[in-house]
Amino acid sequence: MTIQERIQIAGVIPVIAIDRAEDIIPLCDALGNGGLPVAEITFRTEAGREALRSARRSFPDFLLGAGTVTRIEELEAAAEAGADFAVAPGTNPRIVERAAQLGLPFFPGVCTPTDIELALSLGAKTLKFFPAEAAGGLPMIKALYAPYKHLGISFVPTGGIRAGNLGDYLSTPGVTAVGGTWLATPQLLKERRFDEIERQATDAVVISTARRRAEVEA
Repeated sequence: MTIQERIQIAGVIPVIAIDRAEDIIPLCDALGNGGLPVAEITFRTEAGREALRSARRSFPDFLLGAGTVTRIEELEAAAEAGADFAVAPGTNPRIVERAAQLGLPFFPGVCTPTDIELALSLGAKTLKFFPAEAAGGLPMIKALYAPYKHLGISFVPTGGIRAGNLGDYLSTPGVTAVGGTWLATPQLLKERRFDEIERQATDAVVISTARRRAEVEA
């Protein structure tokens, strides 16, 4: 099974900005117990790299990504730490090309037709649509998908998505999965509210499962 297929099955990717690397163990426990054994650990904090290494050691079956990868050095560190995939908010040709050399699935960020065509020219077809809500949300995704769907693109929208609009995003053609910062916010992590993180993961899985069931029955 490819990484893209595993992401599609998950439906929701928790996006984690972690300040204490030691919190990654109870965090992954909470996500896994909630039925969501996947996490995108961003490199926007100093603890991100160590958290990714620790998660890889302790949760070998988790689907782990490195997020906010904007430099070659970060990309190489993500690969060394055992990331299954990497994500960026934008499309940097040098990083996309280096990811291909490393054999690391990489999902560049896009929000315009020009971004999409640049990503396609680099061989990228699974694309992070960011910032999703601020860049036009579902109407924008539908407008962008129409002229490029025959080329095999798919979106992982991130930014402003929450439980209330998760089902709408997952039901939209061209959306493979969504990135969710609401599942484990910095405040929840600061307060070590892993019970709440587990509850929200469980709720997200229920919504995602209902979406998949509706597609099968359609």
